[in-house]
Amino acid sequence: IALELLSFSLYVMVAYSLSNAKSNEAGLKYIIVGAFSSAVLLYGLSMLYGATGVTKFADIGLILSGTTELSPALWVGIALIFVGLGFKLSIVPFHMWAPDTYEGAPLPVTAYLAIASKTAAFALVLRFVCEGLIVAEALWQDWQIIFAVLAAVSMLAGNLVALAQTNMKRLMAYSSIGHIGYILAGVTVLSADSIVAVNSVSFYLVGYAATNMLVFAAIIGFFNATGKDNISDLRGLADTQPLLAASIAIGLFSLAGLPIFAGFTVKFYLFAAVASSGFLWLAGVAIIASLISLYYYLQIIRQMYIEGADTSHGVASTSGTVSLPKAPFSTTVVLGIGLVVVIWLGVYPGPLLEIIEFASEALIG
Repeated sequence: IALELLSFSLYVMVAYSLSNAKSNEAGLKYIIVGAFSSAVLLYGLSMLYGATGVTKFADIGLILSGTTELSPALWVGIALIFVGLGFKLSIVPFHMWAPDTYEGAPLPVTAYLAIASKTAAFALVLRFVCEGLIVAEALWQDWQIIFAVLAAVSMLAGNLVALAQTNMKRLMAYSSIGHIGYILAGVTVLSADSIVAVNSVSFYLVGYAATNMLVFAAIIGFFNATGKDNISDLRGLADTQPLLAASIAIGLFSLAGLPIFAGFTVKFYLFAAVASSGFLWLAGVAIIASLISLYYYLQIIRQMYIEGADTSHGVASTSGTVSLPKAPFSTTVVLGIGLVVVIWLGVYPGPLLEIIEFASEALIG
């Protein structure tokens, strides 16, 4: 019910710009796919209830821990639940709605989709897996390989398709799909015997949210000044709005996993947890996918710092350069906070990890 309440709100928010045909189209596509995924999820829940007679996570785990093999109804029920959640999370091959929805939605809504909706859905996945599935170790091993394959496909497909994008919102959509693959790799190695994987997934979600918030805040500031959101429109931004350019660059470096930013720390923890759990090949795929992402992130940074300024927007000054309207004070404050958080998580994540460890112990316990 909580997940559906979130989804209903998102349907409205995506189509919020009534005068924008793309926003209306995105809202329509999103509600159709969202309704379908909700139906699949609900059908899976009904089959799970029919096979177990319970709906609480702990009770499901208790029943599964005493089962040597899944009945067909129980297997199909769990599979349908993950298919429904796969649509919510835009895991490949359930990702087809994300690029169009991200592009058509107003930019603040796109940011909310990329951050809040994914975090909430993964919170449900963590609860369901940690309390309901990993207690049945023999059965969980069968699901691990399925999750590992989905994670690898999502990482590679998201980052490879992002290489061809020319719109910032579509690029961030495919980048988000790639990051969902990283997080799913962490879910793959969850174990009842260790909280390392839970720590790494939770830490990655926090770092991913903070970094995305920084990037989107800067993109929103640029869009409010120019009304443009293509990658080529960013050329020369470092000359006209150095704070916006620096925020986008640092955010993208963090998403790529470069030191000294949050993205490096969270990826290090996550990839180490995956490799130490016996899925060394999956960690290798994740590293390759990160290298691919670095290429298209650098293409954006090249537009801002190397290419000449775009004279089709802004106001020409007497020196011949093109200046954008000064960013509002609120935007400057948000960007400043975002920069501090992204660098702080990359340099000194200890206090946050202590909080996450307490939450993980409660979850696994």
